[in-house]
Amino acid sequence: MSITLTLQEAAAERLAQHLPASSLLAVTGIVPAEAAAPYASPAVTATFVGASTADFALLLVDNSFLAAAGGAVAGGPGFSAGDVLRPALEQAASAFDAGVLGELREEDAAGLLQDPQTVVFELSDSGAPFGWFAIRVRDNDAGPARSGQDSDMAARLGLISNVEMALTVEIGRTRMSVRDALALEPGKVIELDRSAGAPADVLLNGRLIAHGEVVVVDQDYAVRITRILDGAEGTF
Repeated sequence: MSITLTLQEAAAERLAQHLPASSLLAVTGIVPAEAAAPYASPAVTATFVGASTADFALLLVDNSFLAAAGGAVAGGPGFSAGDVLRPALEQAASAFDAGVLGELREEDAAGLLQDPQTVVFELSDSGAPFGWFAIRVRDNDAGPARSGQDSDMAARLGLISNVEMALTVEIGRTRMSVRDALALEPGKVIELDRSAGAPADVLLNGRLIAHGEVVVVDQDYAVRITRILDGAEGTF
């Protein structure tokens, strides 16, 4: 538990250092969840998946600073609190080492605050409450029974260790007749069934497993995962 709490404290410190506030924030310490409850809706939430799974919720006293940080008018076109806060939450997630931070959502965080496993840190600006950062860590290892299951799973995975799997990133699709396909030539523009800026699909052997956004890394195209889909959500 002490190791987990140390990671949570590190996550809160990193978040405070990278939030785009007008001044450097401080982590006051751990407070009862009731202190943050009045600001539970809306909160910005996200889930980090790695060696452990961590649920995050950022609750703010006043979110007017987000518009200035995002170069937009709060509530106006093109403004997203999640886009502005994502870099800071990614820094918080980095305390848990390798993993993926899922899609940021604006929603009610009351359920997370009511969980006894959730730890709430108060963030302050010159001594005044600025907001709260709630973290719930769900260890992926549930004990001896899970360890036995993991051993069995590892043995089974060994059977497919040399099986090649294709990871595909799809930015859109279209349907065309054979005549139109034969008429393709350099310079021809093909309109896809997806708007500009929409997330790309990440498929493993043809199965949809995640959504992401196309980025450029060292002049090469790459995809940054924004959401990992549940098994029921994936499609062939």
